[in-house]
Amino acid sequence: MNRRNFLMRTTTGAAALAVGFPVMAAAQQAAAAATAAATAAATAAVNGTQRRPMRLDQEIEELQERTFRWFEKVTDRKTGLTPDRWPTPSFCSVAAVGFALTCWPVGVERGWMSRAEARERTLTTLRFFHDLPQGPEASGTAGYKGFFYHFLDMETGLRYRTNELSTVDTALLIGGMLFAARYFDGRHADEAEIRQKAQAIYERTEWPWAVIRDNRITMGWHPESGFIPSDWHVYNEGMLVLMLAIGSPTHPVSVNVWHEWAASYDESWTDRWGSWHLNFAPIFGHQYSHMFIDFRGIQDAWMRGQSAQLGEYLDYFENSRRAVYAQQKYAHDNPGGWAGYSSEVWGLTACDGPGDFKQVIDGKEREFFSYSARGPGERDDGTIAPTAAASSIAFAPEIVVPCVKAMKARYGAGVYTEWGFLDSFNPTLTVREGPLQHGKIVDGVGWVDGDYLGIDQGPIVIMTENHRSEFVWRYMRGEPNIRRALDIAGFTGGWMNG
Repeated sequence: MNRRNFLMRTTTGAAALAVGFPVMAAAQQAAAAATAAATAAATAAVNGTQRRPMRLDQEIEELQERTFRWFEKVTDRKTGLTPDRWPTPSFCSVAAVGFALTCWPVGVERGWMSRAEARERTLTTLRFFHDLPQGPEASGTAGYKGFFYHFLDMETGLRYRTNELSTVDTALLIGGMLFAARYFDGRHADEAEIRQKAQAIYERTEWPWAVIRDNRITMGWHPESGFIPSDWHVYNEGMLVLMLAIGSPTHPVSVNVWHEWAASYDESWTDRWGSWHLNFAPIFGHQYSHMFIDFRGIQDAWMRGQSAQLGEYLDYFENSRRAVYAQQKYAHDNPGGWAGYSSEVWGLTACDGPGDFKQVIDGKEREFFSYSARGPGERDDGTIAPTAAASSIAFAPEIVVPCVKAMKARYGAGVYTEWGFLDSFNPTLTVREGPLQHGKIVDGVGWVDGDYLGIDQGPIVIMTENHRSEFVWRYMRGEPNIRRALDIAGFTGGWMNG
């Protein structure tokens, strides 16, 4: 089973009764007021240009740079391909390539990379992807109908084994390309080519081909068996997919795909572990689209309706903020009794785990998983992913910064390196009675992964910079294809009125 199908099979939205958490609820209300005020101030400026970048906590800045250096080290200079994981030998993740393309300008702004090097790396990547062969054949191609396979061979750039053509991973790749096109806006011939290549790759993507059920975009396709049975329908990370499909200047889909997407929201609407919000248990679902689209202060019809019904303002950014607080609340309550969970140390998402096995610990049988989507109440096996909290910094810095610092202070000897945090760790599993699929047992920590994953590293760099300076958001507010999609989908308010 491929990773995307596995993720979507194991995560669902669920509603439940509210849980009392008076101390943190008061803090959450105060934080909400502060967030609303900050958002109003930021979005009052045209494109946010009046806001000065904030000073980051020194440890957060160090984490951002170390994570950036990981991309700098592992991304192939000749092709622009970024491995799915490292140091374990791996295939390329096209989503990780999109994140790398977004990281290079961040490095320029931070002084970690020259503009010339960032430009060279970016153009190398765009040329490589632009020229990769496409077609319906099961091998010898990198994609079909403008979409790319989820995983590509690190040497050739062609489809890796039998993995699926992925609409979301293609979208995350294109998101990075379109951001690069906005950033490299100079007269230099290479920057002009970056803009041309990025738009060309986007424009050849045939989004209507992927609409095989009424107003729903499929998650993927295999040349051997056709379209997979899952669609972008229940609330998750798929907003960017729909925006790129609706906003395409060459192969757009009907706005009805957005209306159909939002029609499923009742399945995800919950007040479990906090305030009412659209739930997707692993937190990456609340992060990925937000890396590229500034949802602060803008609403579609559904969010306007919910705001009226609740009697309080709600947008997709605020929804993600509430999801972050729900993760903290879940860790504080710790219904599974996992070691290390607290209001300071928390974070569940899709990540590596020790393996697929059961083991008795302190007289209780525990079930563990290898790579899996984890979230509050869903496949929680005690595995904490630092990216879950760290990449949420733009939503709730007041709880994320203390979490990152506590994680590093308590477990850093085993999980924090020159490349930032290893992908995940599990303080409950301190002894293993059999083999491990990933990582090793570290004294004083528990199980620790041995790899870094590109799709978990990228959001740390990007969302930290959005928190600090609105960098990616600021450029992408002016991205004409995204803006066209937001307009068509009925978004209004905030920076869209500027």
